[in-house]
Amino acid sequence: MRAIAAYFPATLMAYLLASTFSTLMIMAGLMEMAMPVSATDVVAAVWFDWLGLLGSYLPLVAIAFLIALPVAGQLHGRLGFPRRFIYALAGFVALIAIHLILEATLGLIGFAAVRTTFGLMAQGAAGGLAGWLYANLSGVKA
Repeated sequence: MRAIAAYFPATLMAYLLASTFSTLMIMAGLMEMAMPVSATDVVAAVWFDWLGLLGSYLPLVAIAFLIALPVAGQLHGRLGFPRRFIYALAGFVALIAIHLILEATLGLIGFAAVRTTFGLMAQGAAGGLAGWLYANLSGVKA
């Protein structure tokens, strides 16, 4: 039951962080082009993206975590890697996989920020942090 209860906040965290990282990269790009961007603009853009991606990106993150987290549990059981590490790695891979699969199957890049390696790694970092949260909330020791 703890695993199910931990799934939802971890998925939400991955979604919010990934969306935020993407938005911040876009806003930084605008600033590099000498466009005036205020803190209010950044907060408004982050909020807009959180709401705007609820129907598209959140379900993808939820599905990716539905696959990655049980696989991480199996890998821990079979290989003995530390659980926090393996869940963080699973979250990292899950979010990167979303973007690579979308590009390979549909030929599209869902987030402009993911066109760079740094942007793709930022998505992975969001997933990794959420995987770590999942491990902690689900009662994982070590």
